[in-house]
Amino acid sequence: MNREFIKKIANNIKTLREKKGLTQLDIALQIGVTPGAIGNLEIAKNDTFLSRLYDIAKALGVEPYELLKFDK
Repeated sequence: MNREFIKKIANNIKTLREKKGLTQLDIALQIGVTPGAIGNLEIAKNDTFLSRLYDIAKALGVEPYELLKFDK
């Protein structure tokens, strides 16, 4: 797992949330988790999904962002 990758994604989530004027509670309610879970994600404390994303990308020999791209 690449800790720096996890921290960057976590920071991006927080930055985007704040730019949209949303609280952690707003996001939590939309996705069905607790506000604490969002807080933990934003400080990269709970990074299970993100660490798997990085590991899967490396196993596939691609950059992690490639797993997040969608074709139109």
